[in-house]
Amino acid sequence: MILIWLVPILLVALVILYGIRGRNGKPERTALDILEARYARGEIDRDEFLKRRADLAE
Repeated sequence: MILIWLVPILLVALVILYGIRGRNGKPERTALDILEARYARGEIDRDEFLKRRADLAE
């Protein structure tokens, strides 16, 4: 009886995990994640960050 419930729960968990992670096992980075990282490293200034973030939001 436990296996009847355990198998579907594990399958759902695997599907969710696969959806969250990319094919290489690492979480996928969005364009906004990359933009925020560049801003945090100081590669772009605040004005450039705000402009590009607005472009991504459209």
